Amino acid sequence: MPTLLGFILLAGYGYGAWRFWTGFNRTNFSSGKLYLTLLWPVFIISASYRQNFTKALKGR
Repeated sequence: MPTLLGFILLAGYGYGAWRFWTGFNRTNFSSGKLYLTLLWPVFIISASYRQNFTKALKGR
């Protein structure tokens, strides 16, 4: 059971990272694409990062 939970969390992390990576050009960020993509779960607590993350995911 813990292995399944770990796989689900890893898959969710990977999916969020991939969506942010592909939509990075829609954000206000100009550099740090790899850094911001890898650490998105940490930065998601920031309101401005959350707005940019949403832009990357939804294309607004």
